[in-house]
Amino acid sequence: MNALVNALRTAVGASNVLVEGDLSAYEQDWRKRYRGRALAVVRPANTTEVSAVVKLCARHDAGLVPQGGNTGLVGGSVPDASGTQVLLSLSRMNRVRGLDAANLTLTVEAGCVLQAAQEAAAAQGFLFPLSLAAEGSCTLGGNLATNAGGTQVLRYGNARELCLGLEVVTAQGEVWDGLAGLRKDNTGYDLRDLFIGSEGTLGVITAATLKLYPQPAARMTALAALPSLEAAVSLLQLAQARLGSGLTGFEVMNRFSLSLVRKHFPQLRQPLPEAEWTVLLEQSDTESEAHARGLFEGLLESAMERGLITDAAVAESIEQSRTMWHLRESIPLAQPEEGPNIKHDISLPVSRIPGFVASTDAALQAAFPGTRSVNFGHLGDGNLHYNLQAPLGVDGAAFLREHEHAVNTLVYDAVSACGGSISAEHGVGSLKRDELAQRKSPVALQMMRAIKNALDPQGVMNPGRML
Repeated sequence: MNALVNALRTAVGASNVLVEGDLSAYEQDWRKRYRGRALAVVRPANTTEVSAVVKLCARHDAGLVPQGGNTGLVGGSVPDASGTQVLLSLSRMNRVRGLDAANLTLTVEAGCVLQAAQEAAAAQGFLFPLSLAAEGSCTLGGNLATNAGGTQVLRYGNARELCLGLEVVTAQGEVWDGLAGLRKDNTGYDLRDLFIGSEGTLGVITAATLKLYPQPAARMTALAALPSLEAAVSLLQLAQARLGSGLTGFEVMNRFSLSLVRKHFPQLRQPLPEAEWTVLLEQSDTESEAHARGLFEGLLESAMERGLITDAAVAESIEQSRTMWHLRESIPLAQPEEGPNIKHDISLPVSRIPGFVASTDAALQAAFPGTRSVNFGHLGDGNLHYNLQAPLGVDGAAFLREHEHAVNTLVYDAVSACGGSISAEHGVGSLKRDELAQRKSPVALQMMRAIKNALDPQGVMNPGRML
């Protein structure tokens, strides 16, 4: 493999081929669950260099693992332990290539950090609405490769719905330029959608053309306390009827999830007393703050009269709104402070969520007494982060080693029974690869493998992930 490393140095410069020193930032995933060893970490500066790297890996029959911000949760962007895979870091390809105000599009390179794209749009008076907790470090290439969701899917859709075009280096090292930014193009198969959500298994996304929106005239944010999950679903229906497309966020959090934030981040003030469930609502209004406030306060008053909520706090400033969102976004940060946990990123029909949670909570308590449910997520689009913390006094790592498979089986069986999905927005990666093989329909798996074999017959691209 020395010949490959030398060739890579020639292609991208010796200083951008890392083979020695501490490479844990590239070789270990964010959850510190997967740790591999790369033959080399390669950091190309442009699409031409990516193409050269892919061609070299294909020529030397070496696996290639694309990586953006390395914030993934399913082990999809770190090398295996063989020491034979090349890790392709796109961190140097972080430019904003251009903003087309008339076309409402922003073109960025794959290594552009999500927050930088948001700021580039805002600087010109526009909104790029993809938003998630890791936006300060995750990159657009990774967001698209995993079809990331986030907090505003309810109004704007997943990353897939926010992308109009891609630039991709194929598994053979050829460059497909599909960055035109057209909203209508019925000239054959939608190649863009093949690569979005493919987790780097079909090719390397090197740039994207993204949809922009006008900045809203006003935003209203509130926290509401609810007695039950059924009440949360009813509140969602009421909010959709009253606010329509203005409803941009509807996040649900159970009592224990916010208690973890209270315990591990006591500096974050929680404006409401503890409740069985808390909902974070956000409305974006195109008219005025007065119009937005009238609609929002009318919604909360109606919900209170119907017994759906017991208390509410409306943000009176941007800072208060940020604090409310910070509470929600701190839940996944508080979990590891409490100890290792078993994560589930599931999607269900909204109408079936209360029944699912009640029956699955009961089944988990019967099978694993004392376990603690950290249940939060994007109720508006049916996506729950249905996580499980070990019982108090029990070593979390030991609990995970001994019981993770049984817990997953119980939860995923319940998800399947409700017609749901075992991966809503985090992807499959290494973590759920075997689970996918068991639970995806044989016909779907056959088509997926046919696509993989057609586009990457050598199996160069992110081997061992997804399929």
